[in-house]
Amino acid sequence: MEALSFLIWPFLACLLLIVIHAYFGIHILQRGIIFVDLALAQFIGIGIALSFIFGEEKVFYLSLAFAFLGAFILSLSKYAARQVNIEAFIGVLYIFSLSASILILDKSPHGLEEFKTLLNGNILWVTPQQLLSTLAVYGGVGLFHLLFRRQFFALTFEGKGGIVWEFLFYVSFALVLIKSVLMAGILQVFAFLVIPALIGRLFFQESLRVLMIGWLVGVVVSMGGMFLSFKLDIPTAPVIVAGLALIFFVLLIGRIIWPKRADCSRQT
Repeated sequence: MEALSFLIWPFLACLLLIVIHAYFGIHILQRGIIFVDLALAQFIGIGIALSFIFGEEKVFYLSLAFAFLGAFILSLSKYAARQVNIEAFIGVLYIFSLSASILILDKSPHGLEEFKTLLNGNILWVTPQQLLSTLAVYGGVGLFHLLFRRQFFALTFEGKGGIVWEFLFYVSFALVLIKSVLMAGILQVFAFLVIPALIGRLFFQESLRVLMIGWLVGVVVSMGGMFLSFKLDIPTAPVIVAGLALIFFVLLIGRIIWPKRADCSRQT
């Protein structure tokens, strides 16, 4: 009972993370830019790292500034892809962001601990106020994507749409990441974006079914991971990330061993 009362808010936070990130994961997987979340989250991390130097009360504004800058850079990725490999472009953005964050945090008296916080987050200590503000941001972004779903899905699945829609996609994604990284850390955010949608894609192609499978797996693993983290007093994010990855590998092996049954599921 004690564990349940303590974990209710972190679990609700994970639920919000899974719902919004599994949706964006479908777009990211279809576009073939798997590490864009990691790169953009780490780029936003530069703003978070700067807040440790200039005052944590400025974390939102600094994160927002780097979110918009990162969204603008990534909205040009289609044009960059004509000159260089897109994954290489994203990789350079990530390694620059990581290096910049390390250099900034090196000037902080608690740089190592703050870097761990940036990676792992503090989701076990999420407050109801944080949860409500996160719900407001996620809800606004979700409503925006619902209203303009045709444009965003045409952008992702058909390659139709100009730079304005690209920018709006990445800006909305970046706004989600600001709240996500501050609440859960880069590792868990990346895992929630890619792995649930990837698991769904093992068995289905239709987006709604991929989402349903991703949400189900994400919720179950998050509940188990948080309970295990609480009982064993170990970091939450690595437990959940490792659990999601393990489930993916087990299901992938099953997909390889029984391909005909999986192919039938993918066609339904």
